[in-house]
Amino acid sequence: MKITVLGTGMVGQIIASKLESLQHEVWVGTREVAKTLANTENDAYGNPPFAVWYQDHSKVKLAPFAEAVGQSEGLVLNCSSGQASLKELQTIGADLLQDKVLIDIANPLDISQGMPPSLHPVNTNSLGETLQTAFPNLKVVKTLNTMNAHLMVNPSLIKGDHTVFVSGNDEGAKATTIDLLKTFGWETSNIIDLGDISTARGTEMLLPIWLRLYGALGTAEFNFHIQRG
Repeated sequence: MKITVLGTGMVGQIIASKLESLQHEVWVGTREVAKTLANTENDAYGNPPFAVWYQDHSKVKLAPFAEAVGQSEGLVLNCSSGQASLKELQTIGADLLQDKVLIDIANPLDISQGMPPSLHPVNTNSLGETLQTAFPNLKVVKTLNTMNAHLMVNPSLIKGDHTVFVSGNDEGAKATTIDLLKTFGWETSNIIDLGDISTARGTEMLLPIWLRLYGALGTAEFNFHIQRG
């Protein structure tokens, strides 16, 4: 299946690698191909640039956002910076996005005032809802945004059960997303459908506690687990 990943940072690289290993044809979207490939500096967290990763993933195709989405057979994963996601989708345009499933992994973290980042929007809105409102014919599903990227595609890194959440208005799009999660290694019993896209407010608001847990634990290899009574 042809699947598009938006974003060339660590999350986009890890998701694209997993999709490639599952024999999908992966297209990665970026603002400027030449600029992305010319960047040889690690990011603020010490992660290698896309150009370095790309050398070992020659089957993955890099293209401008609109071209990459145009290649998708219906599934697009948003791994871009949450503060830039809306603008990037606007550059792609509603026509190309119409009827596609957008798995939104991004979080709207604002680092303009330094660390730890603030979250915007919050309480009465979410990034997932913002994207769905801006593109009503796009099927937005929020998931995987409550954990480290390595866990997203390899939940067995943590022993025992732990939880991934799903939010979205379209039941078919959620079913497609859940099927993909299963290929990533997620057990059905650990996937919780929270309901419509407004429930993305809850999972996005987990990010402040996630960041503080990361600081307290000194590792990103942890996740939330919902223990049923």
